[in-house]
Amino acid sequence: MSDKQPKSAPSIDRREFLAATTGLAALTAGCASTAGGASIAERSSTARPMPPYDSIRDWVAALDANGLLLRIPEVDQDNFEATGLVFRMGDMYGPYRSPGLLFEKIKVDGKWMDGPLLGNMQMHWHTDSIAFGLDTEPMEYYDSYREVKQLMHEMLAANKGRYPEIPPSVVARDQAPCKEITLEGDDIDLTRFPFVQTNPNDDGRYCNTASIFTSDPKMGANFGTYRCALRGPRKLGFNPEPNQTGYKMMMAAKERGEKTAPITLVLGQDPIVWMISGTKVALRFGPKPVDELAIAGGFRGKALEVVKSDTNDMLIPAHAEFVIEGEVPLDDASMEPEGPFGEMFGYMGARKETNFVINVKRVTHRKNPWLMNAFTGMGRGMLTAPMDALYEVFLKRNVPNIVEYTNPQWAMGTVVLSINKKEAFEGLKAGESIAKTNPIAKVVIVVDDDVNILDSNDVMAAIGARWQPYPASKILEKAPGLFTDPSQVIYAQTSKIVIDATRQIEAEGGQKVFPMSNREHLSQGAPQVWDRVDEKFGDLLKNWKRV
Repeated sequence: MSDKQPKSAPSIDRREFLAATTGLAALTAGCASTAGGASIAERSSTARPMPPYDSIRDWVAALDANGLLLRIPEVDQDNFEATGLVFRMGDMYGPYRSPGLLFEKIKVDGKWMDGPLLGNMQMHWHTDSIAFGLDTEPMEYYDSYREVKQLMHEMLAANKGRYPEIPPSVVARDQAPCKEITLEGDDIDLTRFPFVQTNPNDDGRYCNTASIFTSDPKMGANFGTYRCALRGPRKLGFNPEPNQTGYKMMMAAKERGEKTAPITLVLGQDPIVWMISGTKVALRFGPKPVDELAIAGGFRGKALEVVKSDTNDMLIPAHAEFVIEGEVPLDDASMEPEGPFGEMFGYMGARKETNFVINVKRVTHRKNPWLMNAFTGMGRGMLTAPMDALYEVFLKRNVPNIVEYTNPQWAMGTVVLSINKKEAFEGLKAGESIAKTNPIAKVVIVVDDDVNILDSNDVMAAIGARWQPYPASKILEKAPGLFTDPSQVIYAQTSKIVIDATRQIEAEGGQKVFPMSNREHLSQGAPQVWDRVDEKFGDLLKNWKRV
């Protein structure tokens, strides 16, 4: 447990947020000040490439400037070198601490293809800070992440619990980089591009990082990320799950009697569009359909430039790298087998005997397009601070004393919550409220507010020292589960456990006075020690090269 207690809304005492030169001040217009006297949005910094990043090329340049990019001249993916490299980086650096990867040449199906192929674009802790213009310092992962969450809390507070919106700006086709090259008919051959097979047991090569645009008369426009198996030059598999908006839109079109549904896939998108595509930061409730492109503009502090798809009316990011337009046949005879595929739990997702397909009608792309592969289940796939902050806001309605929440991507199925415990049984009550409503939350761990929930070592230490399995546990025999959980017997259903690893007080059957830790004794008996050590040995510790 740290001497620096985590806070749900920490004050910012050193990092400065870019405002004037990029327009990102619009993100938090009207936000309340932090404890330090000024909101993050009122501060400025000019040390490196700054947001908003219009394209994935801008994002790669920002990662490079921050020392978070490895350039690999060539990789043989027929022998799964890229996949092995991602796993080995996780072994060496730990979760959330691996750099982004840029492969200049990739061997696929016996042929060397020109890249770049990108990976790990938002895995590192510091990518949240970089995306929103906050400074970073080596090794200070948790402070960096919490400062981004503080910015998110300011944005939500200023916008009545939602993220702000700035409507997109439509540009002409000839001004859209994603329309530089146009392919139709027999000129389309998706197999010529570096879509790769990530795992030897995957169902072949996959396009797995597209923001897939669909629409519905009632639900409006949507874009989400669903795995798409490469089935040939002009054909893709398409795997939206039943609880996802893309699936609901396909089924609604089928029920209306429509034979096909238009669809547009956008690849090589900017970091904010990619983050929205893979999370639920765009809330889908209210009197009118949500505009996810406007939410992207709100996060950016500047309107997202969009262009109309060539074969349908859907608006898409103009600065993307690669666009696939087509249609989804809705008759049962067109459904095909698909899978398995290595999913986010780190296990193979099931093979499906019937799944949608996409018939490709047109492809447009930049000259020498940059594509990205998701190394799914091997680390974090996208920025997570905006989703964590939004969830904390919602949780406060049922758990007023919540301090912090996280869903560690390296331990999918587990969520950790810290609370400022004041009364008996608050830990179990808080954990149960999450378990009943969040499909991901199969193992819910509740800890005291002095535990750093972003550090798995700290969490495990609390479980080992503060938790009594009886009575500080609760098992739910039947609850909603995540469809990719490899342990489930019934689809999307699971049992769950709540672990109350807070200090058990006497009213809960615990000790009358819970012992202090050795570190707490040190902080209380020699409170000056931390400042003395930081001043005397801080540079030595920071400059030591890890081995």
